[in-house]
Amino acid sequence: MSRVVLNDLATDSASAGGAPAEAGSPGGGLSLPNVARGALRGTIAAMAMTGLREFTLHAGILEQSPPEAIAWPGLGRLRRRPQGAPRAVLELAHWGYGAAGGAAYAVLPASVRGRPWSGPAYGLLIWLSFEMVIAPALSLPQAKRVRLLDRAALAVDHLLYGLVLAGPDGASRG
Repeated sequence: MSRVVLNDLATDSASAGGAPAEAGSPGGGLSLPNVARGALRGTIAAMAMTGLREFTLHAGILEQSPPEAIAWPGLGRLRRRPQGAPRAVLELAHWGYGAAGGAAYAVLPASVRGRPWSGPAYGLLIWLSFEMVIAPALSLPQAKRVRLLDRAALAVDHLLYGLVLAGPDGASRG
């Protein structure tokens, strides 16, 4: 379903005079339609990532998600996940972060985005940024203890984010 929506958006933007960047263009397409398409892809990718993360949390593979660790530092010690409105706000924030990441990916040069590995590599780069910069800067528990199962689950869901972000053919043509 997302492929249809994203392809329709690409067609609509091209017919509105905002043609997407060509595969060989060096700039990557810093146009409003291209950035909007990237943001939409990023939102959908974050939603897919949320589904996988929910599975890993409920299966006991992942102790606490990064959005929860950032929003509720004491949550991991309480062993209780937020419900209702706080959980919905947290999810919207995560999708917004995914949208921002998608918009940033969309303005990368087409020569980078055209590579099949670019989406998964981008997703892993976002994960490594969290692990090496954000978690230590915020003194999150994830930065202090190494739990290989957590790290593997987060790496896999960021790979999924990158795969969905890049598109079904392995590379966003945006």
